[in-house]
Amino acid sequence: MDMNYDLMVIGTGTAAMVCALRVAKAGWKVAVIDEKPFGGTCALRGCDPKKMLVADAEVIDAKQRMTGHGVKGDLRIDWPDLIRFKRSFTDPVPEKHERRYEEAGIVTLHGTAKFTGPNQLSVGDYEIEYRKILIASGARPIPLAIPGEEHLIDNEGFLELPSLPKRIVLVGGGYIAAEFSHIAARAGAEVTILQRGPRMLTQFEPELVNWLMDAFDRIGVRVITDTAVDAIRRSGGKYVVHANGKGGPIEVVADLVVHAAGRAPAIERLDLEKAGIAAEHGKPKLNKFLQSVSNPAVYAAGDAASNGPPLTPVSSHDAKVVAANLVEGNHREPDYKGAPSVAFTLPPIARVGLTEAEANEAGLRFRTKCERTSQWFTARRVAEPVYGHKTLIEEETGTILGAHLVGPGADQAINIFGLAIRHGLTADDLKTTMFAYPTGASDIGYMV
Repeated sequence: MDMNYDLMVIGTGTAAMVCALRVAKAGWKVAVIDEKPFGGTCALRGCDPKKMLVADAEVIDAKQRMTGHGVKGDLRIDWPDLIRFKRSFTDPVPEKHERRYEEAGIVTLHGTAKFTGPNQLSVGDYEIEYRKILIASGARPIPLAIPGEEHLIDNEGFLELPSLPKRIVLVGGGYIAAEFSHIAARAGAEVTILQRGPRMLTQFEPELVNWLMDAFDRIGVRVITDTAVDAIRRSGGKYVVHANGKGGPIEVVADLVVHAAGRAPAIERLDLEKAGIAAEHGKPKLNKFLQSVSNPAVYAAGDAASNGPPLTPVSSHDAKVVAANLVEGNHREPDYKGAPSVAFTLPPIARVGLTEAEANEAGLRFRTKCERTSQWFTARRVAEPVYGHKTLIEEETGTILGAHLVGPGADQAINIFGLAIRHGLTADDLKTTMFAYPTGASDIGYMV
């Protein structure tokens, strides 16, 4: 096998595939390498399979809300059936991805990549040379450095559970904790979240998170904030989670403990220093072209680069930037303006653009409209009391600086605000747009 390539790609997720296909189309000799099944986090271990589990939770949620409003009867989630349904999507992905690479003339390799020099890496017994390389290895759970950490499962483990344990503890309070807790609780589990900080979902505006906590209370999810987990001890067939909070030490008994305390670029096993790749704060140090500042042969994209928000569309965007810079020379820079982010709780919470704190820090002059609107038709027709928004409008220009939504349809309506921010539309532009009625989007004119 020829082990000399124009471009080597580490990883096979969104960023890897987008870049590899574009560069191969330009006539470069390309290879991809992954130690896991081809497809990456989003397709196999994250966004897509998670959203399939959310679909069942949505049915239960709708039934619970609409009981007494014309709906009767019992529903429940059959967890093994749900996992089989999820696998109907995920199981074919690796083969499809490999076939797509091969049809594009891209060499596919399996194994763990380690750098051995500025333009070399090893995969098992093979030594590979490359002219350029893209690190698109994704992210991994951050180490917690606590006794009993080995008892934790991660997002990948949760999405593969053959049955759902009765008592679940989630360590951390971000996206994974919020989303998995809503799925598990509606599937019948008793769920506890232990969050080190004073509130959950710190990426979102505090007012909206506070409103969303009503939904956690409604489904019986126990959220304990200002509490740090110290240790996890196995006792027979269960686990005891030891933590310390404002009220002193606590213990929570669980059948399953899930790591939900954040993720970091998965680069620790690559031996970056052997390739002269500088890193800081746990990620490769890059210039504005997503190129290593210390080794010009090296680029990074997506979660491995951690240059923009950890979102699948950002990975795709990064990959397009890197592909253009590889083929045509450095000239493109990433632009994350108007990239929305959603936590798929029930109801969902979403944001795009600046928070109020960020706008103040930037010294911008803006007006804020913040309102809980449980009485609006969009919320009342589905008996959902959690509905509201916070928007930031620049005083002088009327452009949208930031939009923050929670409630029914927030995951869709946020895209309208993303479009407005990316393309400089104003509040008046949105107010004078004729949206289909009655839809969640038809509320947008009243939010600005």
